[in-house]
Amino acid sequence: MAGVAASVCVRQPDRRWNHNTHYYPRVLAAVPPGCERALDVGCGEGMLARQLTGLVEQVTGIDEHEPSIELARQQSLSRGDEFIVGDFLAYPFPAESFGLISSVAALHHMDAGAALARMKQLLAPGGRLVVIGLARSELPDLPSDVAATVVNLGYRLARGYWEHPSPIMWPPPHTYRQIGALAKATLPGVSCRRLLMWRYLLTWAKPQFST
Repeated sequence: MAGVAASVCVRQPDRRWNHNTHYYPRVLAAVPPGCERALDVGCGEGMLARQLTGLVEQVTGIDEHEPSIELARQQSLSRGDEFIVGDFLAYPFPAESFGLISSVAALHHMDAGAALARMKQLLAPGGRLVVIGLARSELPDLPSDVAATVVNLGYRLARGYWEHPSPIMWPPPHTYRQIGALAKATLPGVSCRRLLMWRYLLTWAKPQFST
């Protein structure tokens, strides 16, 4: 009796590496329990959004770079994904409509204060905000920069380096110190951390009830 082999197509994890994708696990770990809607601001070609679809029912990505959004749509894994070409600061999202808002390497492309205030407005009570961003180094940051150079070389040799297709803006308008002060003024209780790979991390949970 001849057996029939069933062919199952399994999509392999996306292992492209750079200084941004290195910190995606920080975003994924921050998804609050029961989160139904997530917004990725400056989503680019959608790699982080695609990873969020395994944890969140509906994921929206927004970016002004139309070619990147087209790539995101082509690679979409879920009917719950939505990718929008648009200006995050002007797009009419309903207030308090997202349980998670993420932004990776995008805040320095916008008016940072206005963008953080807009994220605060759009985040639902109990929701979480995770921003991984770029800033300019000052003299106290040099030891971290030297350490990052060594670690970066090891990662590049082991994993290569993926150049993302989205526009690059350099240098960032704020220093690490300045972006921390701005975040604290906009998001009371925000956690601000310097990360090794030339990045910073902002995390904030919106209170369930206004005080």
